Amino acid sequence: MKILVTGGAGYIGSHTVVALQQAGYQPVIVDNFSNSEESALAGVESILGVKVPTYRIDCGDEAALRGVFEAEKDIKGVIHFAAYKAVGESVAKPLAYFQNNVGSLLTLLAVMPDFGVENLVFSSSCTVYGIPDALPVTEATPTKPASSPYGRTKQMCEEIVHDVSAAPTNKLRTILLRYFNPIGAHESAKIGELPLGVPNNLVPYITQTAAGIREKLTINGSDYDTPDGTNVRDYIHVVDLAKAHIVAVQRLLDRKASESVETFNVGTGHGNSVLEVVQAFEQASGQKLNYSIGPRRPGDVPAIYADATKAAQVLGFKTETSLADSLASSWKWQQTLK
Repeated sequence: MKILVTGGAGYIGSHTVVALQQAGYQPVIVDNFSNSEESALAGVESILGVKVPTYRIDCGDEAALRGVFEAEKDIKGVIHFAAYKAVGESVAKPLAYFQNNVGSLLTLLAVMPDFGVENLVFSSSCTVYGIPDALPVTEATPTKPASSPYGRTKQMCEEIVHDVSAAPTNKLRTILLRYFNPIGAHESAKIGELPLGVPNNLVPYITQTAAGIREKLTINGSDYDTPDGTNVRDYIHVVDLAKAHIVAVQRLLDRKASESVETFNVGTGHGNSVLEVVQAFEQASGQKLNYSIGPRRPGDVPAIYADATKAAQVLGFKTETSLADSLASSWKWQQTLK
């Protein structure tokens, strides 16, 4: 069964492509490589021993996207990762985020029905909850005004999916996966997080600092209403996250969903502060980090972590990898990079 993976050369996408192939599916990658490296494809090929069909196109290009569906007959579902994803960057470049994140989804939804493709797994985010009143957040937690344009694009995309699904002629079935914070790398260290330029995410900045690529890590704020004053997040290993997509795809193909749109949190159910992550990395890697406290970063939520009960009960999905092992895999991956 062919599954189209938009953004399939990216961090989460590449790990999911590996998991799909290993689960017996035939992934097909679409990526414009605006925020990914072609070296990820070599890593995927090395792990799998086969080449994955790859199309270098922009998901917002309707004609090009139609060409992929025409070339790859009998696509049974789509996993839609393709999006810009940096909270801070979205504050500085909001229009680019709306054009890319919302625009690519609109194009995809316009093309899928013409080829009889009815199954979609959408890459959403815990940012849709805004600054929650209570923790942990469940799928029933009200979405509040997002703290960044990135978060608003995910809210808008979820609303678009719901509206399209409510149309009388709709046949689309969608699972919205609200990710928390993916970290780590494949156990082979052949694929992992590979940010272009200065990392926007905590863990690659940590590993680059430990490797001497960055002079020091600046922790953005220490005066939040959290146990140690630094931001609290739910850090999930990227391979665990990839496995959640396999379960979601299978649920759609088996037509087990009782509703046209289902939503699941994908996290560990536990929060860790930035300082806790720094300390856990030092223990896991044996490296001492050079870090200092800086000002808050615009768009950051003080604390958020998942209630992962629904994913466990409905999807049968639970995370397997500890924070320490996730960070160790990130460091192993960093050490392979030139």
